[in-house]
Amino acid sequence: MRLLRPRGVYAPQEDTELLARAAQDDLRVLGRRLGAEILDIGTGTGALALMAAESGAARVTAVDISWRAVLAARYNARRRGLRVAVRRGDLVAPVAGRRFDLILSNPPYVLSPGPPRPASLSWHAGADGRVVLDRLIADAPALLRDSGVLLVVHSALCGTRQTLERLADRGLTARVELRAFVPFGPVMARHARWLEQRGLIEPGVRKEELVVIRAQRN
Repeated sequence: MRLLRPRGVYAPQEDTELLARAAQDDLRVLGRRLGAEILDIGTGTGALALMAAESGAARVTAVDISWRAVLAARYNARRRGLRVAVRRGDLVAPVAGRRFDLILSNPPYVLSPGPPRPASLSWHAGADGRVVLDRLIADAPALLRDSGVLLVVHSALCGTRQTLERLADRGLTARVELRAFVPFGPVMARHARWLEQRGLIEPGVRKEELVVIRAQRN
């Protein structure tokens, strides 16, 4: 899928593809359910929201804090004739009070030294990679309907067990849905020496494990 991607907006990559694979069965079911609601948090170009709309789901909403991402996602949806409501705001703020059957999120998770710069906001996630992830875990569960599902992708370097435990603390049943090992992208490659110094990767390792976490409200 060719998408408009302005500078500074996250490009769909292996993590996007992995999350899309994990969501296929849920989207197949929700595409046939009357009144199904799907939310994509941190939509970027809108790739996942467009996939959800193509499934036939009744209502798809996408959120991003970046105006460039919002405008790109709106353009990409309009170009394909898909109905996606794209809202600008910080994580769940634009949809507070609503409930969803499925929430998808590919949040910033790259472990990074130093403060973020404007150009790095789409991937910079602090020294532990959890700056955005932990806020998402805290706020997203309240937006799920009964039996609703949250699917979130991140690097295992951020702490897979931490994510599972914190989702369980929020009352959700959580598990690893998919895993994949991928080569470091340009940003991770630049941070490799720093990751080695912190003992997070072995010397010379230039791959990371991505995980998709599935968390469901009972």
